[in-house]
Amino acid sequence: MSTSIVATVDPAGGRVDARTEQGQPIVMDGDPPHGADSAAGPKEALLAALAGCTAMDVASILRKKQQAASSYEIGVSAESANEHPQVFTAITVEHRLAGELDPEAVRRSIELSSTRYCPVSAMLSRAVTIEHWYRLNRTDGDPVRALVAVTGPAGHRVL
Repeated sequence: MSTSIVATVDPAGGRVDARTEQGQPIVMDGDPPHGADSAAGPKEALLAALAGCTAMDVASILRKKQQAASSYEIGVSAESANEHPQVFTAITVEHRLAGELDPEAVRRSIELSSTRYCPVSAMLSRAVTIEHWYRLNRTDGDPVRALVAVTGPAGHRVL
């Protein structure tokens, strides 16, 4: 299986308008003075890809487990090195769910995504440590927050 992207670059401003093989747009831009800050930067787009990849996995697994979330969002944050190329040095992924979900089903879904299914997570984990958390707000009790897994260059650890 192969994947290809074609990108058009504004040589004066630096904005990148990319298209997938199916024609879906991906737009990126840099911060001033190197760009106009009109779109996500490449590193932000990479974090968005991680969020999207793991969210699709987790939502699919929860549906298979007949677990219906009333809301679901993901927060992804990262620390970067000060020196160029300013690579990510640590990433945190927090799945924020609400509804009458079984915490074990949520935990297992995130574990499977982070350690087995999400290729973006697998690729990033070869270079940087990623913590995978969840926060579950249920109507029948206190919120539950837990660390599910830590993945990275040294392998993965499930908690």
